[in-house]
Amino acid sequence: MPIERSAVERWLREDVGHHDVTNDVPGETSGRLVATEPGVVAGTEAAVAVFEYLGVTVTDCLDAGAPVEPGDVAMSVAGPTEDVLRGERVAANLVGHASGVATRTRRAVETARGVSETVRIAGTRKTTPGLRGLEKRAIAAGGGDTHRLDLSHMAMVKDNHIAELGLERAVERVRDRSSFATRIEVEAEDVETARAAALAGADVVLLDNLPPETVERAVSVLGDLASDGSVEVPSDRVLTEASGGITIDDLEAYATTGVDVVSMGSLTHSASALDYSFRTGE
Repeated sequence: MPIERSAVERWLREDVGHHDVTNDVPGETSGRLVATEPGVVAGTEAAVAVFEYLGVTVTDCLDAGAPVEPGDVAMSVAGPTEDVLRGERVAANLVGHASGVATRTRRAVETARGVSETVRIAGTRKTTPGLRGLEKRAIAAGGGDTHRLDLSHMAMVKDNHIAELGLERAVERVRDRSSFATRIEVEAEDVETARAAALAGADVVLLDNLPPETVERAVSVLGDLASDGSVEVPSDRVLTEASGGITIDDLEAYATTGVDVVSMGSLTHSASALDYSFRTGE
């Protein structure tokens, strides 16, 4: 997912405005984006796009996913002083925000890996409008799964759809309107609904707002459906996902349930920015 030129223009227009007197500085300079706290780098591709749009040369740059410690240089640039100064705050904000998401994701992944080698940690669509691409790339940089990038990537039957149409009809309606390549996920708020979703043809069952012990029971029930042959299940492997206010503190309990995926909106909506300092002329 490349950084779109229109996004760079929007970011700069928001910050530079109509008349920038502050950065009207002649000459040439160099600059460095320096981490002031430990974490995981992300967002550097967006910062590179900002500087290159302004005609500033990026001379060195860490890859997304690299660890940083205080004092580490994430990026070095050189070019007209005016353009370096105009790009530095936008670039630092983008890298700081994305690195915060990547750092939080890495912590979540490592916490889960302490108890399970197979469970995936995924993001959600609880992203900042206009920054979804940046945040989803940051999740990947932290070792997480991006989940669906937008509504076209997977069809999800949620509680509101079930309330309006009934579970079986809602799944059938989605299937009739989707490509054969589109997975169907059904939200379930209890074990019986999870079972019914699997029987209706769900590829993924979202176990929403359930405590770990109930998630474990639902995973067991769905596993039995797919293996014992007593009931015909449309798919021999129904994936399970747990979601709904799950925090890093809760993660070990959910990771031990046997669930395939734990999705966490907090990876994006609650991540603190990683602090960077931009220094010129050094």
